[in-house]
Amino acid sequence: MKKTTITFSLLLFFTGIYAQNVRFITDGVIEFEKKINMYVVLKQRINKDNEFYMQQAYDQYKKNQPQFKTQASTLAFSKDKSLFSPLPEVQKNANEFWDGDPNSTQNNIIFSDFSSGSFITQKKVFEETFLVNDTLRKINWKLTSETREIAGYECRRANAIMMDSIYVVAFYTDKIPVSGGPESFTGLPGMILGVALPHENISWFATSVKDRPVNAAELKAPAKGKVLNTKGLYDILNGIVKDWGSYARTILKALTI
Repeated sequence: MKKTTITFSLLLFFTGIYAQNVRFITDGVIEFEKKINMYVVLKQRINKDNEFYMQQAYDQYKKNQPQFKTQASTLAFSKDKSLFSPLPEVQKNANEFWDGDPNSTQNNIIFSDFSSGSFITQKKVFEETFLVNDTLRKINWKLTSETREIAGYECRRANAIMMDSIYVVAFYTDKIPVSGGPESFTGLPGMILGVALPHENISWFATSVKDRPVNAAELKAPAKGKVLNTKGLYDILNGIVKDWGSYARTILKALTI
């Protein structure tokens, strides 16, 4: 009985020490890696109306390019703000048939203000640049008990349906108590370190988390582009792709995620 009491006391002691040493981060920079399964994404573009030239382009792509296209980005954050910024591609083939396709490029620089519940996105749409101001997207997350380690942090899984049809799997950590994430993925009780869109064949996962102070310049909202709100952007995009057939839905998804 005496041994049991001593063991229990020691367990409580060391648990208390561990709890006191757990660090919760509220400022830092996260590096993300985006992966796109280009073979599947491009294969889905081929239909009976375009297969004569699209099949050739697809076969050429498979011959010369890897299955997964990888892109890097950073997320600078404080306790109430974040700035998501794509990094330039290290290797880029300017003559590639698919170059510039919104599904294979990073189109957004996103400033999020969690205290006001708003965002500012600088969005590149082909040759035009827009500055979208609106409220943060509301995602109805469902938390699960599944966990996964990402960039050294234990993360909990959450699922959601976004934009009526896009299935989203996200992993967040409560050790970074900031309700942010890559791109426009927010709204969980901790920082999102991993996102997968299984049916869209795209994912974003953190590769490193740097715990350091972030200055005002690193959280400066973008200011370039034609100013509008989310509905205004959607109306413009609909006008651009209205005659693009089945390809229109794919482009709209890519530019509004």
